[in-house]
Amino acid sequence: MTDPARNALPLPDYDHLPIGGLESRIRSLSSEEVEELLAYERSHADRVPAVDLLSARLEQLAPGAEPTTGDPGALRPEQHGSRAGSPVSPATSSPPFSPPPHGTPDQRGKPKGNRT
Repeated sequence: MTDPARNALPLPDYDHLPIGGLESRIRSLSSEEVEELLAYERSHADRVPAVDLLSARLEQLAPGAEPTTGDPGALRPEQHGSRAGSPVSPATSSPPFSPPPHGTPDQRGKPKGNRT
């Protein structure tokens, strides 16, 4: 079930943002929007790093700091197109290997020595 308050947040994907992405994305929010996110965070997950980050941003905005554009290249959960690590291909896969000497469920083991 989705929370109706979640759909009204200034950052619709807020619940899925990593802290690094959140830090960059909240730069473009006004103090009222940051307060809204802080209230939502405290009533839901109450993650200490997120609360600290939002509180620090409110302190920056209190003396009159203006919201900035933020980092458009910040980590966004909707950008799943790139994967970490190297792609697997026949050229990069490991060489084939023989089954262990004790066998596998579909292949019996080989006897040791000259047992008959």
